[in-house]
Amino acid sequence: MGLDFRHLLIVTAAILLLPSAAPDIASDRAALLALRSAVGGRVLLWNLSSPTPCSWAGVTCSPGSSSVVELRLPGMGLSGQLPPNTISNLTNLQTLSLPQFLQRSNPDSLFSLTSLVRLNLARNNFSGPLSPSFNNLTRLGTLYLQDNHFSGPIPDLNFPSLVQFNVSNNNLTGQIPKGLSGNPKNSFAGNSLCGAPLDSCANEKPKKKLSGGAIAGIIIGCVLGFFLILLLLFCLCRVLARKGMRSKDEIGANVRELGLPREKTVESGDGTSSSFGAGGESNVISGGKRGLVFLGQTRWNFDIEDLLRASAEVLGKGTFGTTYKAVLETGLAVAVKRLRDVNLGEKELREKVEEIGRVNHENLVPLRAYHCNREEKLLVYDYLPIGSLSALLHGNNGVGRTPLNWETRATIALGAARGITYLHSQGSSVSHGNIKSSNILLTNSYEARVSDLGLARLAGPSATPNRVAGYQAPGVTDPHKVSQKADVYSFGVLLLEMLTGKAPTHSLSNEEGVDLPRWVKSVVGDEWTSEVFDLELLRYQNVEEDMVQLLQLAVDCTEQYPDKRPSMAEVTTKIEELCRRSVEDRSGDIIDVGDEEGGVGLGSTAT
Repeated sequence: MGLDFRHLLIVTAAILLLPSAAPDIASDRAALLALRSAVGGRVLLWNLSSPTPCSWAGVTCSPGSSSVVELRLPGMGLSGQLPPNTISNLTNLQTLSLPQFLQRSNPDSLFSLTSLVRLNLARNNFSGPLSPSFNNLTRLGTLYLQDNHFSGPIPDLNFPSLVQFNVSNNNLTGQIPKGLSGNPKNSFAGNSLCGAPLDSCANEKPKKKLSGGAIAGIIIGCVLGFFLILLLLFCLCRVLARKGMRSKDEIGANVRELGLPREKTVESGDGTSSSFGAGGESNVISGGKRGLVFLGQTRWNFDIEDLLRASAEVLGKGTFGTTYKAVLETGLAVAVKRLRDVNLGEKELREKVEEIGRVNHENLVPLRAYHCNREEKLLVYDYLPIGSLSALLHGNNGVGRTPLNWETRATIALGAARGITYLHSQGSSVSHGNIKSSNILLTNSYEARVSDLGLARLAGPSATPNRVAGYQAPGVTDPHKVSQKADVYSFGVLLLEMLTGKAPTHSLSNEEGVDLPRWVKSVVGDEWTSEVFDLELLRYQNVEEDMVQLLQLAVDCTEQYPDKRPSMAEVTTKIEELCRRSVEDRSGDIIDVGDEEGGVGLGSTAT
């Protein structure tokens, strides 16, 4: 009798537990459909006839498809408010990513998702105070709340597993809780916060009044320290003076051995002499191979020692090295790229660098000088303070951002196309190989300058450009041997990026992106063209037709097969025609956009 009763218990438990998976996935499917209906989910290309949501874009299920564990909808153009009892019904959800969702309230409906490990609500319109109920999400390892409108103090949040945290660019005030003080400064930037890791709060610790004896001791210590520092400086100056004399003699010996002048002067137009470096030929300064080599015509007058003494600021770390802004003692600012993973011999490297220096076009960033030896490979360019197109499109999405209007984007596209077309005109085997928005630099008048030309041929195999995966054409196996039609594909992705405002997949570190060509073609295929464009562009009147034509050109450039893509010369011609038509439609005047090597040509006529 006892044995039969145990068997009955086992069978009953199995009957109760076996069907539980189906209702879980069914309820998750219902919750996702309710979310899609509430937030304008037409952009979500989900197969609603499927009984399970596990195959829907952005949805990931657990092994066995028993429940939804990840929901990622970055940059899908959704808007509205999260309805109650939708996402909160996804009880097994571990990752939720809704950047640029445009929510207009506090995310209270998410606090019951206790299984969440990653929560990304960046670049939305969430407002109000940060709720202490975030502490309900005890398993969180990532919490991104930047670029919203949260206000008030940060509550005392306690996440034992937290490794990524960002609340920058909100309206938060007060002191940072101690439990969050171990995060980097940029996690709290753009607020009115104080306390570690930022500056200490004014009322954090009251100062104690020093006694007379303590003050006297401090004064005596300062005096003794001052004299000690003077003594050390005196000794250091004597050592450096002796070392400098020896170095000067060594440089002179090296120059005499090479048969080169230590310094050369050229005659200027008014009969006076200026330092070496103003001429039109390649000029070597300060010790032959250990100095700077100036290329082309430049009035710069400094040597490698001046450059190495300059104050430096990191501008960015790219595929082929790190770029710095260097400010010399004279106040001149230059951009210096320190190359890495170069496996060419010094002679071959010099030949290729000087070949790059001979390329000259108004829409290409010119190489002004270089320094090359076994330890250091430095390239020196003009410094453009406006920065890159990537920074303008994606670098600041918070309050106070200056949007790029249609005319500016068209001008930038035309300038970049002209620069690449000129590069392709130098020979059928000549290409850029690394076209992306971070390599399109802008002058103070927002004219495009294409940078990093020729660098793909200098880098070794370890410098494979992983960060340009979103721009790389299908079929490219060797990133150091990129065809001109592959450049056309990358330029097409760049046009899509400018039109949609979205970053291609993996083009920005630590940011989510989309496969732009595939996404645009899917949306345009369903005749939802207006939803493709950046919301900032839809505010401008009478440019929809021009934007659609540029979008079609971008789609043609990103065709899968190279022979179906236009050449860069054809692309430039079409953009010139589009810009000319746009200006004529807007002002009624015929504006000449110039030939390939002319100016940008989008200025207004004289009145």
